[in-house]
Amino acid sequence: MDTSLAKAKILVVDDDADIVTVLRDRLEALGYVTICASDGLRALELIEQETPHLVLLDLEMPRLSGLDVLKRLAQGRPNGHEMPVIVMTAHGTITAAVQAMKQGAHDFLTKPFDVDHLAIVVAKALERASLARQVECLRTEIETRYATIVGQSPAMQSVIEMAKRAATSDAGVLLLGESGTGKELFARSMHQWSPRRAMPFVVINCVALTETLLESELFGHEKGAFTGADRLQKGKIEMADDGTIFLDEIGDMPAPLQAKLLRVLQDHEFQRVGGTRTVKVNIRVIAATNKDLRHAVKDGRFREDLFFRLNVVALTLPPLRDRAGDLPRLAEFFLERHAREIRKSPMRLAPDALAAIQQYAWPGNVRELDNTIARAVVLSEHDLITPDLLALAPWDSRAGSGNSSSDSYLDLPYHDSMEEHSIAVIRRALERAGGNQTKAAERLKLQRTYLARLIKQKGIDTSDTSPS
Repeated sequence: MDTSLAKAKILVVDDDADIVTVLRDRLEALGYVTICASDGLRALELIEQETPHLVLLDLEMPRLSGLDVLKRLAQGRPNGHEMPVIVMTAHGTITAAVQAMKQGAHDFLTKPFDVDHLAIVVAKALERASLARQVECLRTEIETRYATIVGQSPAMQSVIEMAKRAATSDAGVLLLGESGTGKELFARSMHQWSPRRAMPFVVINCVALTETLLESELFGHEKGAFTGADRLQKGKIEMADDGTIFLDEIGDMPAPLQAKLLRVLQDHEFQRVGGTRTVKVNIRVIAATNKDLRHAVKDGRFREDLFFRLNVVALTLPPLRDRAGDLPRLAEFFLERHAREIRKSPMRLAPDALAAIQQYAWPGNVRELDNTIARAVVLSEHDLITPDLLALAPWDSRAGSGNSSSDSYLDLPYHDSMEEHSIAVIRRALERAGGNQTKAAERLKLQRTYLARLIKQKGIDTSDTSPS
């Protein structure tokens, strides 16, 4: 039996104490964790509180019958399909069992039941639930366009080699590098290279939500924890159990949440918002940032102990300008993918278009290249991509004059230079969008709320980007 299945939590629901004792002893002998209830109402309470992996449910019970429990689950649990229910019924009442199956039960057992048959039915139900979970994970990866890392340059190959070695352990990984260098793709690849590959890969952006929403998103909340919390909600950390969670923009995580995350990394446990019970998890954490966390630690904006927990293995992804040899292959990769996605015939880059791509500085890195190719594919009326379709701004090009005031920040220290460039990119998007932040966010492939926060953080005056 799969060791992860052997640790599954099973809720036994029956008003016959002797049957409960027999089932509990047998299931615990098989390595399962058991919790018990003697009626339907208590069963529903325990399902909300304990979120068991499987329920063994008697049909004839006081206060609330097994069929009524199944109806309540179907109405009130959006993720009820993740928790199989096996109903137990007396011999000769198969009709009731069939009715239970129509209400969503996974299988049924007739009393008195054989303990070996019980073990087989339980194991199969857990295996099917686990398989459904894995299929959902794969579907999510397809929807997010998971792809192999493209890069043969020495700079990329060195990072890939280190990432593959780190992926085999559960050590914390911190992905560093400029925005758009592909940190999420690296995190996904490391998950695929790891022993956890069949389990969930969960992504959360630490800067896209307010502190309150981020806390609920990470840790979940109990029913009644706040206005509108009408049911228990699992957080992303709990959803990633046995898998990997990717914390993007970790440098922007608020200090109170840093402390809670540290506890998860140290003790593998946490409490949901509004709860007092401890939830245990087994997760691997990969974090990413384009900020200097050591500088943030010195300034007191980031916890030193959390930094050391995350920074066991640090990988710095090179900017696209430092891996120019990968540009032709990356461009061809994106060209093929985007043409396929919109069902166009195979397309190719004109020689002068490829030359323009190789001369451009790509301040937005791989993300900018991806978006540029996508736009060209959509706008092209033929199978040939020409330079005009790329619409690369001359002042950002290595072939440009080099004396524009736009690139004066290149002579500044690294972090000051990156900050000034970030401001320039945002201002340019705002100007092109006529001051409309929603359209500017679409151009930058950012969430509208995140762009607004960046504008505020960086003190960008938007008055001169609006149409006169």
